[in-house]
Parts: sequence; C-alpha cells; structure tokens
Amino acid sequence: MIGTTLAAISDHIEALSSETGEYSLVCARYGDRPVPAAGLRFESRAAARAAARATEQYRDALRRYDPQVPYYDVIVRQEYAGDEGVDRGVCDGSADGDAGSGRSAGDAHDVRRFSATEAADWSLSDPAVGRDPGPNPDSSRDPEPSPVPSRDLVGFCHDAAAAVFEALSAGDHDAVESAVMDAYFAFAEERSDPDGLCLRLLEAMAFELRRGLEPTEQAAVLADAASRLPVAPDADPVAGAFERLAGAGVVGSYAADSGGDEPPAESVVVHVSDYALTPRDGRFPTLPVALELCRHGDRSPPRAVRVDAVEGGWRLGIDTASGDEPSGLTSAPIRE
Repeated sequence: MIGTTLAAISDHIEALSSETGEYSLVCARYGDRPVPAAGLRFESRAAARAAARATEQYRDALRRYDPQVPYYDVIVRQEYAGDEGVDRGVCDGSADGDAGSGRSAGDAHDVRRFSATEAADWSLSDPAVGRDPGPNPDSSRDPEPSPVPSRDLVGFCHDAAAAVFEALSAGDHDAVESAVMDAYFAFAEERSDPDGLCLRLLEAMAFELRRGLEPTEQAAVLADAASRLPVAPDADPVAGAFERLAGAGVVGSYAADSGGDEPPAESVVVHVSDYALTPRDGRFPTLPVALELCRHGDRSPPRAVRVDAVEGGWRLGIDTASGDEPSGLTSAPIRE
C-alpha cells in the first residue's frame, strides 16, 4: 500500500536523523533538499547514506501515482564550522572523491564537504515537481507566485493523496483514478510555481471524486483512506482534526464556536483562514478536512460539510450525526 509505505519510510528517515548532525541530503544537480529528508540532519555518514537510500525509495513509491515527481541525484553533504579551506565539490560528480574515504566522486550517495559559509548559501526547497532547469525560466505566467509549501504541508499532501489513491484502487474506481490524473495535469499547466503541485493533486482529487462518485461512495472511499493512515483517535474529533490541519499548514488558523463545557455537539461551526487549497467554480475542496475528521474520529466521515465565505476566511459547518445522505465530503458549494 503506497500510503502505508510512504509513512513507514518517512518515519524511518526521521528516526535516523539527529538535531546536532553535520550531514544532510541534497540534490547534486539543483541543490534542492528532497522530501522527506528536507530539513533533517544526520549524525554519521552511514546514517546519512541510509537516509539517502530511503529517500530514493520514498520518491520511487511516490512516483507511482505522481509521475511528475522529479528524479533527484541524492547525495550526502557534510558541513562543519571553521573550515574555510575546503574546496566545494562539483555537484555533477566531476569533483574529487571525499578525501580519505576511499570513495570515488561517482559513487552513489557520495559525500561532499562544505564550509559553514558555503553551507549558508543553500536554500530549503520541497520537491520541485516538473521544474524547468533551464537558465531563463518563464516567470511571466505568475508574477506573484504562491509561497512555497512547507515540508509538513508537502508531506501531508503526499500521505493524504496516497491513501486516497489506494482506496480508489481497492474500490475498483479506475475511471476516477484516471480522471484525477487528467485534472491534475490540467491544473499543473495553469501554474508556474511547481513547488505547489502537491496541493493541485489534492484539489484534483476533491473535484473528481465529487464528479465521479455518488455521495455514499465518496464516504466509503474516505473511510477506507483514513484506515490507511496512522490511527489518531480523539475525544473531540473536530478539534483534533483541525489541530492537525493547522500544524501541517492546510489552514493558517482556526477557531471553533465554543460550546462551553458541553460534550462535542453533532453540529459544529469552525472558522478557518488561509486555506492552502484553492476553491474553483464556486466550490470549496473539503477533502483534507473530511479525511482528517475520519482519522480523528471513529474512521467514519462526517455526514455533511457546509462552507460559507466570510470576512477573513471561511466558515465550515460540520455535521457529525449519522442519518441523511452525506454531502460536501470532497467539495462543497460556497454559500455567500
């Protein structure tokens, strides 16, 4: 299962990391730090090499449902303070091998040494899906590109998309799977900020699930997808779900209407701001919200999600009671 595989590999890489380590992973060609190892450091060369192998496995698994995930030449980079006399190795593998290591420059996961000053020039980037490596990229299509998603947001999108794809496959919804990819490619062509394509994939899923599946089928797919993600039961599923969404950067902030000391109600209103996904054609992509509500509850989706446009953001009405046919689980009409 792709979703389970991605989560397991990501956890393995996280376990190999160390806050005080002097090794990190980068792409030899572009200098990007590949997800899921972006921002992580490793204590030893051996740990970093193991993380590099796991990173390649993660991206190979990811590529099964997102063929635009770029192929990175993942190498280990060593930084250590106070060394201004070490020449920077050429990232395409033409530099000499690591001194004293007995390894040639062409070996997989070779180690390049950088001074602290040189290391400061490297920037953090989550995966640049479909990046154009040419010297004069066309920036005219989007003069004010969206902010680059954080590592947490990219990871959230990948995990959610993988789980939904697995659920669609298990439910024999092949036509919807194909429609999602077609819509994703169409969305991708409209964007000049390739780092945001993980969000476009979730948007494509949200709208194609609504178009291709009946409401009860949507609910079944979400329940199945939630079962493929780590268990996160919560006494208050709504609060737990939105805390996770805020932590991942799917929402900038949220505030639930207070019910005092009463138990969680069957109908809850939550105000959110800075939603990461883009509404289209008068509809709001609720898929991440419904999926997290499933995961933090009893693995069953809410009955309905309603969306109102309000000053400064959105008002989401969430009905958790069982009963009528579900609605608004993948996308919901925006009420003014």
